[in-house]
Amino acid sequence: MYENFYRLKRAPFHITPDPEFLYLSPTHKEALASIIYGVEKRKGFIVIVGEVGLGKTTIVRSYLERVDQKLLLIIYLFNPNVPFSALLDTIDQAAGLDVRPEDIAARVQRLHDVLIEEYRKGCNVVLVVDEAQNMPVETLENLRMLSNLETSKDKLIQIVLVGQPEFGRMLDRNELRQLKQRIAVRATLAPLSATESLAYIQYRLEKTGAESTDIFTRGALRRIVRHARGIPRVLNILCDNALITGLGYEKKPVTDAIAREVIADFEGKSGSRLWKWGLAALAALLVVGGLFFMAPLIYQTPGGPEPRSASAPALPAPITQTPAAANTAARRDGTVIATRVVRPGDNLHRLAVEVYGISGKKVVDAIIRSNPGLKNPNVLPVGTRVRFPEIAGKQAATNGEGGESAVKGDGP
Repeated sequence: MYENFYRLKRAPFHITPDPEFLYLSPTHKEALASIIYGVEKRKGFIVIVGEVGLGKTTIVRSYLERVDQKLLLIIYLFNPNVPFSALLDTIDQAAGLDVRPEDIAARVQRLHDVLIEEYRKGCNVVLVVDEAQNMPVETLENLRMLSNLETSKDKLIQIVLVGQPEFGRMLDRNELRQLKQRIAVRATLAPLSATESLAYIQYRLEKTGAESTDIFTRGALRRIVRHARGIPRVLNILCDNALITGLGYEKKPVTDAIAREVIADFEGKSGSRLWKWGLAALAALLVVGGLFFMAPLIYQTPGGPEPRSASAPALPAPITQTPAAANTAARRDGTVIATRVVRPGDNLHRLAVEVYGISGKKVVDAIIRSNPGLKNPNVLPVGTRVRFPEIAGKQAATNGEGGESAVKGDGP
């Protein structure tokens, strides 16, 4: 959406756990090294603990991309809230075994035979349990049975438990003391320092082709870093929203004032910014000799600029239709052409650009008329369904016309 404006090859601040964007702070390096060492040396239990949003899942996925999976049988458990029998079902299926209605002891013995055969082939079996704090205590306690599957020298299955700080507290429970004693390798992720947070932002910008370091002012960076408190996911959300808001204001670099507004939105404390959008739009029109009072400058949709000659500047091409004309169409025909489900960090400006390829005060006003329940266009409750009216016939966005989107995910 804002990539062309800031000369980026792609968006740098997704919150999905993409291993390509893993920034290795000292504690992140320690956690990744702990997994590598614990698995290679067949240590049995490996535990990684860290607060929400620090990048635990990204570390695990980065490990899985680095290793030679021909020598590993990886079993990744996304939903650990299961009884021990269901956990054995998952392991059996991954190992190519039929799931049989046997008692637990018989199933563990059958699994032992399979693990011995894999060991003879030089294959290491790894069970990765993400969000381990959600695993029932009884299931955790029974994991000890799997740790007993070993030769005289090596563990036959390596179990990587990844969880939030409350998982570390769970291990202190009396009934789990035997499991805790079997943990051979343990690492704890810490929030980024202020210096590391700045390096993290710069790292992501460079990974997406930033040609300079002046996309954010120093004041904007200091404010974002101070508010994020070293949590990579929060850094991603704030930086992403700052860039889209900067596009709306046509501000390059992103200023401290924009960062302050984005943080206020993030905390649900800001008032309406529509009047500021109007001022920014008026300033843009004055620059280009605008034709309509209070009509903002409109940019091409995120699909990319039109073909241009080699000498043409790499700037977004303007769309000729104004929001004033679009708004007239909206008053004439209130037909809903699209809906969107609000995602974390969304505001009406962002969603309008997604649907129409344009935004501005009058476009937002038209959307609000179709959604009278909206109280604050800048603070939208996640999961809210927003309707977008027909505003200009052919001008309606090709970005999923009549469709609906919702994004879910975890991790930075």
